[in-house]
Amino acid sequence: MLHLLQKPLEAAKPTRRTFLKLSAGTVGGLILALNLPRSSVSAAEGDFIQPFVHIRPDNTVVVLSKHLDKGQGTASGLSTLVADELDAAWEQVSVEFAPSNPQVYANTLFGVQGTGGSTAMANSFMQYRQAGAAAKTMIVAAAARAWGVPAGEITVSNGIVSHSSGKSATFGELAGLAALEDVPAEPVLKTPGQWVYIGKSFPRLDVKNKTVGAPKTYTMDFQRDDLLVATVARSPRFGGKVKSFNATEAGKVPGVVNVLQIPNGVAVIARSTWPAIKARGLLEIEWDDSEAESRSSDAMIAELKEMTAKPGVKVRADGDVDAALADAAKVIEADYDFPFLAHGTMEPLDVVLHFDGEAAELWLGSQIQTIDHNVAAAVLGIPFEKVKINTLWAGGSFGRRAQADSHPVAEVAMLAKAMQAAGMAPAPVKIVWTREDDMTGGYYRPMSAHKIRVGLDEAGNVTAFKYNIAAKSIIKGTPFEPMLMHGGVDHNMTEGAHDTSYAFPLMRMDQAFQETKVPVLWWRSVGHTHTAYVMETMMDRIAREAGKDPVAYRLDMIKDDPRKVAVLKLATEKAGWNTPAPEGRYRGVAVHKSFGSYVAEVAEISFRDDGTVKVEKVTAAVDCGTPINPDNIRAQVEGGIGYGLGAILRNQVTLEEGVVQETNFDTYEPIRMSDMPEIEVHIVASNEAPTGIGEPGTPPIGPAVANAIAAAKDTWITSLPLARAGLV
Repeated sequence: MLHLLQKPLEAAKPTRRTFLKLSAGTVGGLILALNLPRSSVSAAEGDFIQPFVHIRPDNTVVVLSKHLDKGQGTASGLSTLVADELDAAWEQVSVEFAPSNPQVYANTLFGVQGTGGSTAMANSFMQYRQAGAAAKTMIVAAAARAWGVPAGEITVSNGIVSHSSGKSATFGELAGLAALEDVPAEPVLKTPGQWVYIGKSFPRLDVKNKTVGAPKTYTMDFQRDDLLVATVARSPRFGGKVKSFNATEAGKVPGVVNVLQIPNGVAVIARSTWPAIKARGLLEIEWDDSEAESRSSDAMIAELKEMTAKPGVKVRADGDVDAALADAAKVIEADYDFPFLAHGTMEPLDVVLHFDGEAAELWLGSQIQTIDHNVAAAVLGIPFEKVKINTLWAGGSFGRRAQADSHPVAEVAMLAKAMQAAGMAPAPVKIVWTREDDMTGGYYRPMSAHKIRVGLDEAGNVTAFKYNIAAKSIIKGTPFEPMLMHGGVDHNMTEGAHDTSYAFPLMRMDQAFQETKVPVLWWRSVGHTHTAYVMETMMDRIAREAGKDPVAYRLDMIKDDPRKVAVLKLATEKAGWNTPAPEGRYRGVAVHKSFGSYVAEVAEISFRDDGTVKVEKVTAAVDCGTPINPDNIRAQVEGGIGYGLGAILRNQVTLEEGVVQETNFDTYEPIRMSDMPEIEVHIVASNEAPTGIGEPGTPPIGPAVANAIAAAKDTWITSLPLARAGLV
């Protein structure tokens, strides 16, 4: 969902120098043991502190996760890597979120501390394994020194350090001594055959606390006796501003402390959430919409379609595509359009800030800590080192918390400044977005239009593939533009198409950017959400024109991409592609690479008596490199399928004269249990470096279902959601 300074996967393997750099310096308030004189680290204190591992005297192994866990299992995955190399007992492992410190905890693929783009395992695989191996080496060295035996005679298993003489100790007992040892320059890593946890399925660390509702798991749970809660009235139109307001009635609500105007609206501050919400509804606000978006969705889609009919910014150009199309025996043309989509997270946006005029402390599900940290410091006008971020668990994101402008942090910081200017005593304040705020507050997956022209020869072979796309750019106009838009091209918009592995002789792709005040953002699998749909439904159409089976046709077109071939063969074999479908059922297939991972899905559908479609079963095959926790991989693919299926069935955000019409889950319906198909997930065994898994399950489900519908009705759906065609 996030693409920042993407580098080849090899960059995820830290060099010896990188590891040493990451193992040095100050981490928030934790001073690393190796930087202290031996005499200053007391063995009696019993602590072992390293950037990614902290072993406490009570024998707890704390893994510091530099990544936000928003339900995707990253914290448990990183803990798995440390626990395996450390040979810890899984029961003694816990996880905490690392402090905001980009010098130590940067995502090695982004250059800043942040989570997204399904990069957590890809950039951390070697780093956290090395951290666990280094800790083990230091513990063994400490035991050897204390017992007067060679380190090579000491074994570690399930959290117990042992010697053949009968001596043994726990990690906690040796932690203080281990802190005195030198950090190994190149810790020895296990081979795959020695792994105890990696590649095995077991429960995630966060399940218990989430199940019992442990306090402070989420920002929404955060409470303090002096905590104030605020809600903000924002313009119903994007780009609207406050012209005037009257807070007389709002101020009468018991529990209301103050009502203040901030740059993007009017904030009601109260002692608790309900008074803040109730009072906000009593505000009388006149909005200035002179610079706001006032168009409706139909007009915006029409503009996008007009843009795809003209040349745009050149993304890819392999020769003279127009000439090849003019000479083609047949040309297939298709126009697609996709709506705005909300993220629909279970936990809407929320953030807590305590600012005393000189220093600030925040609590939130921070997805890009470096941006949140910098924005807080800039808005409050204080140095970076005077800001502390406490990252909490997040109840979903799908890209929603990965904003280039960090607008929730900016908003709460602006409120804190307004409180200060109003003479209010410093106090922590939590801004809560209601479901309606989040649904109508923008930052959607961009609305887009696509125009395709494919030339075929007499035998049905592709001679040229022309692809024009128009949408609002996620990157253009943001601080990321200088880094990520080279030559004016936004690859977030075209990924999955411009880099296709289908062997087209000639391909041209142009993009055009719509200008609108509607904020857009990464959405689970970003550009792949629409390019996969376009590419994979077009492949079925081309195969049909060529008179070939769609699987056989794809296999011929991707023969130079063996991993893609493998997942396609596995999914179709497990789905029984070459056997007749059960009576009344139809199958469709799609295969796609995103975030370094390959996923193929076969959807099996039926039709209800009223003509609506029911997805009965989905068979998926995934190659995401070395599988760290197969059960979590399956969960992510299943979740990705459900999330994508909900989007293609019913989901859309529509505007009427600039005002969002879908305000909650009654009008923006999440997928229902009755919609959820049976899902089989088959994981390809691999020794490749781990790649993304949080997002790759989403892109193929839409085209797989669409191709199944086409198999039944001989028509392709090119305007989503399916509800528009009366199929839901």
